[in-house]
Amino acid sequence: MSYTIEKQEKGYLLFTITRSDKRNAVNYEVMSGLTKAIDRAKDSDIKALVITGEGDQAFCSGGDLSVFHALKTKEEAYSMLSKMAGILYSLLTLPKPTVALINGTAIGGGCELLSACDFRLAKEGIKAGFVQGKQAITTGWGGGTIVTEKLPYLHSMKLLMEAEIQTAEFLYEIGFIDEIYQDDSLIACERYLGKLLSVDLSVIESYKLMLIRKWEEGKLSERIEKEVRTCSVLWESEAHHEHVRKFIDKKIQN
Repeated sequence: MSYTIEKQEKGYLLFTITRSDKRNAVNYEVMSGLTKAIDRAKDSDIKALVITGEGDQAFCSGGDLSVFHALKTKEEAYSMLSKMAGILYSLLTLPKPTVALINGTAIGGGCELLSACDFRLAKEGIKAGFVQGKQAITTGWGGGTIVTEKLPYLHSMKLLMEAEIQTAEFLYEIGFIDEIYQDDSLIACERYLGKLLSVDLSVIESYKLMLIRKWEEGKLSERIEKEVRTCSVLWESEAHHEHVRKFIDKKIQN
């Protein structure tokens, strides 16, 4: 199994990607698990959804290219990209608080996953970056659209266009990360969520719905769809396929 879903004593649901040997890269099984976790989080006994990765090396390294390298055409790419974009939009618009508990490096699609969460808590020393540009593609799961919605444009454009891996401290300074912690991940998460989890859930949901209505009125889902289609076209390019070939060759040699 590539994931676990556990209800914690404090009342939140914990989703963990359990592919530490693959740096917690997303495959189709992880996609299925995220869908199940989001659906489960809608239940009345769940106060929040927390997403993290197994181990202490990686939160999520994005899409598993060893799985997705078989996708050659824009139609094939669109099928995968739109599926994950739909999952992230469901996560984004879940009427419960959501937390990305960043236990390790988050790159590419991993940053898209954490951008869809309401709060982002990062372990001291981790790094993260939207590196898709160096793979000759854009974000394709909706993360680019989401981060430009959540951050001032100067910060979001720097993150996306430079395609560099950034420190947690820098990401905290620009408001992408909400807190940097040093101790145990779950202890830090529960400490951060403490006051929020004590408020009546109907109040929390009402405030989250205000945000969701704003996104709906701004046609966020339509903008994400355009992002997916743009990435699909770039995915088909020889420049991207060359990057994937080099990645696979490097993995084989190692």
